[in-house]
Amino acid sequence: MKSMVEQQQQHRSAAATKLFNAHIQFNDFVFYFLLFGFGLGLGITLSFYVKDINNSVDFQLDQLSSVSHPLLVPCSVPKPPPPPPPPPAFPSISNETNTETRISSLVIEPYLSPPPPPDVDPQSSSPPPPPPPQQPKIYSINEFFQPPETTAHNMTDQELFWRASMAPKIKQYPIKRVPKVAFLFLTRGKVSLAPLWEKFFKGNQGLYSIYVHSSPWSLNETVPPSSVFYGRWIPSKRVRWGEMNMVQAERRLLANALLDISNERFVLLSESCIPIFNFSTIYNYLINSKTSFVESYDLHGPVGRGRYNTRMEPVVTIEQWRKGSQWFEMDRFLALEVISDRTYYPVFRKFCKGACYGDEHYLPTFVSIHFPERTSNRTLTYVDWSKGGPHPFKFLRHDVTKEFLEMLRSFNNCYYNGRSDGICYLFARKFSPITLYRLLKFAPQVMYF
Repeated sequence: MKSMVEQQQQHRSAAATKLFNAHIQFNDFVFYFLLFGFGLGLGITLSFYVKDINNSVDFQLDQLSSVSHPLLVPCSVPKPPPPPPPPPAFPSISNETNTETRISSLVIEPYLSPPPPPDVDPQSSSPPPPPPPQQPKIYSINEFFQPPETTAHNMTDQELFWRASMAPKIKQYPIKRVPKVAFLFLTRGKVSLAPLWEKFFKGNQGLYSIYVHSSPWSLNETVPPSSVFYGRWIPSKRVRWGEMNMVQAERRLLANALLDISNERFVLLSESCIPIFNFSTIYNYLINSKTSFVESYDLHGPVGRGRYNTRMEPVVTIEQWRKGSQWFEMDRFLALEVISDRTYYPVFRKFCKGACYGDEHYLPTFVSIHFPERTSNRTLTYVDWSKGGPHPFKFLRHDVTKEFLEMLRSFNNCYYNGRSDGICYLFARKFSPITLYRLLKFAPQVMYF
C-alpha cells in the first residue's frame, strides 16, 4: 500500500516536472521568436539606411568626377571592376562593403600634374623661359613730321576737314622743317602729260608732294610703281564742270595735303597744265613768297555781277561779289582757312547753281572779304581767253614751238614781294595730250629740265 502511494507521488512529481519543462520550452520559443522578429526588423531598417548612405556617396563621387581641378587630374589607369551584387540574405553588409570600396578608391586613387603643352618636351625638368616683355613704343617729335604713308583713307569729308584743320598755335617749329610744295591735280582721268611732269620732279624728292583728285571710274588707271604719281590718288567723288562739287573737290585736295605738316605751299593744276620753269625756280618762287596767289576782281556785266544770287544776302552782298581764276596758289595759313569755312561755302553750295560757276567766284569772294592783304590778287597759271567762249583756247601740237614757250616765260612785270619785275606765270594750260612729244623735245632747251 505504501509503495503504491509512493508510486503515485513519483508519478505526480514527474508529471509536474514535465509540465514545468513544457512551460519553460514554450517560453523559450516565444522569446526566440520575438528576438528573431526584432533582429529581422533591425536588419531591414539598417539595410535602407545603408542604401541611402550608398546613394549619397555615389552622388558625391559623380560631383567630384565632373569638376576639373588644375592640380587634381586623375590618371588614365582604368577603373576597377564594379563589386559583385550583394547576397540577398545580408543586404546591409553588402552595401557597407560597396560604400567602403568606393570611398577607399576615391581616397587612394592616384593623381598626376597637368600635362605639358604640346611644344614642350615632357621629359624636360626645367620649364621654357618666359617670353621677353614687350617694350612700350616711345614716340618722338620726328614722327609727327612724317608724311602719311599713303593718300588712301576711309574718312568722310566731314572727318577729313576736321582732321586737316588742326594747326599748332606755336609758330616756331621744334625741329628743322623742310617746307614742301604740294601739287594738287584736279583731273577728269589720268594725268595725260605725266612724262613731262616726271622730268620736272626728277631729283627733287623731299621738296614736293603730289595729290590727284580724279573721277572715281579712273582710279583704276594703271600707273607704274616707278612713277611719281603712283599711289597719289586721293579718295575722290564725281565732279561736274561749273558746279559747286568742283569747289568741294578743290577743298578736298587741300585737306588731304594739309595732313602732311611739311606742306607749306599749295598749287592747283589740271591734267592739261605744264610747268614753264624748272623745279628749283618754281620751288624758290613759291616758298619765298610773302603772299598767296588768288585772283579776285569786281566785274560788272552778265559774267560778273550778273551771276550773283540775291538770296545770298546778308552773308554775301552784291558789293562783295568777286570773280577770278580757278587756278590758285596759296600758303598753309590760307589753305587752313578755306577748308575750315563753315559760313560762306554752305551759302554758295545752296544758291550758286546753274550759270553761277562757283569755281570762279567762291574763292575770290571769300579771300576778298577776309584776307585781301594776304594775296597778290593774280594767278600764276597762264590761260589764253583771247578766242572767247566759256572755255579757254586749247593748244595743239603745231602750237607748241620753242618761240611760244619762250614767250610764256617772258612775262616779268608782275609784283612779287613788293617788286614790280617779278615773273608773272609759272604754269600754263590748256595743252592737248598730243603736244607731249614736242613738250618733251623743247623742255631741256627752254624750261631747263
